[in-house]
Amino acid sequence: MSVIEHITTPPPRGTGTPGAAPSSTGVTGGSVRQTVVRAVAALVGLLIAAGVIMAAQQPGTGLSPQGAVTLMVFILAVWFWIFTAIDDTYIALGAATVLVLTGTMDTASLFSTLGEETIWLLLAAFVIAAGVRASGLANRGAAFIIAGATTPRQLAHLATLALVVTTFAVPSTSGRAALALPVFLALRHALGERKALIKALAILFPSVILLSAVGSFLGAGAHLITSQILETATGESFDFATWLLLGLPLALVASHVCAEIVLRMFTSAADRTERLGISARDLERHSATPVTGPLTVAESRAALLLGAVVVLWCTEPLHGLDPALVALIGALIAASPSYGSVELAKGLKSVPWSLLLFMAATLALGNALVSTGAAEWLAGGVLEPIRSLGAAAAPLFVVLVVLLSTFAHLVIQSRSARSAVLIPIVIALSPAVGVDPMAAAFASTAAAGFCHTLTSSAKPVAMFAAVDDVETYAARDLLRLSSLLAPVNVVLVLLFSFLVWPLLGLPLFP
Repeated sequence: MSVIEHITTPPPRGTGTPGAAPSSTGVTGGSVRQTVVRAVAALVGLLIAAGVIMAAQQPGTGLSPQGAVTLMVFILAVWFWIFTAIDDTYIALGAATVLVLTGTMDTASLFSTLGEETIWLLLAAFVIAAGVRASGLANRGAAFIIAGATTPRQLAHLATLALVVTTFAVPSTSGRAALALPVFLALRHALGERKALIKALAILFPSVILLSAVGSFLGAGAHLITSQILETATGESFDFATWLLLGLPLALVASHVCAEIVLRMFTSAADRTERLGISARDLERHSATPVTGPLTVAESRAALLLGAVVVLWCTEPLHGLDPALVALIGALIAASPSYGSVELAKGLKSVPWSLLLFMAATLALGNALVSTGAAEWLAGGVLEPIRSLGAAAAPLFVVLVVLLSTFAHLVIQSRSARSAVLIPIVIALSPAVGVDPMAAAFASTAAAGFCHTLTSSAKPVAMFAAVDDVETYAARDLLRLSSLLAPVNVVLVLLFSFLVWPLLGLPLFP
């Protein structure tokens, strides 16, 4: 199995340790405890859902029966996401199926989400990314940038810049991590025994991959979910160019600030001043594709195709071509026999189908929360305390949204699931406190890009924590980094929300 296949097709959660011997009874003590925890979690979830629904059915609550059922299913789905080892996609599909069976959502609404433009956009983008990866263009570009470093600080910031650029080449953080891993391994061999710098780079790569995802509309599936739920609720949505204008400045600032924090935390002053001499030849010795010499035909074609697709995405108002159609055309060219660098069958194998199904199901859940009035009712339950704050309500609401979105990864690991949970409520609350729903949704999604605290918080973090034959970082290192990076990221998102994004056309207060 290739690195890409492993990353885009994660193993089921809750599996045992590889190689562990089974007990004589066939059931270990750990599995018994897990079963008890899951049963208790399910029972408590049912009790919470029942309590909420009973309270909602009191006269004058304003929640329809369909909204009550939607809210119950939603609460149970969140509970199972947090407290059980059941696959996230399985839970989402199961929750959406329950909504259909109870008549809360019609069958067409569920299956139509698989035909949403956002799903096709992401699918085609993965095929284009497979073509770029197969051509070797990504490795050459990374080597071209990194080989110019003469000090550890230059290396860290040039690597950061290269990782930010990959946001436009690969439409998922886990796919970008798989793309960056060979580059990291080549750097590790080129750096020899400089263990502190190698460790710093091991932490830096996944950290920047996660923080820089906000720079592109396709940087994470959560961005597409946010846009789709926003369109369902308000009729407005984001396009590629708008997201780029708003997100790329934050991606660059947050990523380079992260690079400085990582350098100062995990390297000494002596480490940072020692000169480097990394050449493209050094990296090429550990690369599967050439990184020196003139561009190959495949690399030139991949660069031209990727550039053309990004330009067409950014200029949609000028030509009127839908981004999903542009992506589909690009995918067909990337897989064409005469021009492309990957066969269509291989390109489709790189598509994380579980992710697409998860997105479709969570889109259905999010849309149901909005259309049945459940999100509005749930938001109303916390609205009065916020309104009582008067003029301070709006800015405090934004601060609370950013804080909650930042630390939600501690309980809901999936970035897309966090958007499906938070965005409908944020959108429902925003107008009542005088905050623009689009601005609040964008701030929430940007803040959710921080998920560095635990190795289980994000796939890129887990991937770089377990590199074969390379000592990278431990759980305590992530906790150290998060203790500083989390508040810094919160401050950055708030600064952009209040000061920068309004200048770029997204004011918080309409």
